[in-house]
Amino acid sequence: MTYEANVAAQQRFATAVMSGDFAIFDEVVAPDAVDHDPAPGQGPGPDGYKAMFGEMRAAFPDLRVEVEHLIATDDELAFAYTISGTHLGDLMGHPATGKKVSYRGMQISRFADGKLVERWGSSDQLGMLGRLGLL
Repeated sequence: MTYEANVAAQQRFATAVMSGDFAIFDEVVAPDAVDHDPAPGQGPGPDGYKAMFGEMRAAFPDLRVEVEHLIATDDELAFAYTISGTHLGDLMGHPATGKKVSYRGMQISRFADGKLVERWGSSDQLGMLGRLGLL
C-alpha cells in the first residue's frame, strides 16, 4: 500500500467513528485484525470496533476525534488525537454525568491490502474518568 492509501483507509475508519456508520469497519478492518491495546471487553476484527465505538457513541453522542499530528509510511500510520464529547449515556457501568470531557491519545496502525490489520494505542482513559468525576 501507499502512504495515500493508508491515510484514506484511516479517514474511512474515522468516518465510521464520527458518523456511527459502523458498516464502514467491514470495509477497512481485516476480519482477523489484532488490537494490541483493546478496550475492556473489545473483541477482534470489525465487530470489536463496532461494539467498542457503539458504547462510546452511546455514552458520548456528540463524540469528536480530532487528529493533531499524523505520520504515515507504506504500511503504517501513527497519529496523536484528542477525543471530546458530552457524557449523556452509560459508560462502563456509570450513568451519564452530563459533563463535557476532552482527553488525548496516540495510535499506531498497520495496514495490508487496504485494511487495518494491527493497532497499538493508548488514550488517557483514567484522565477522562477523573474529569467526569467517576473515580
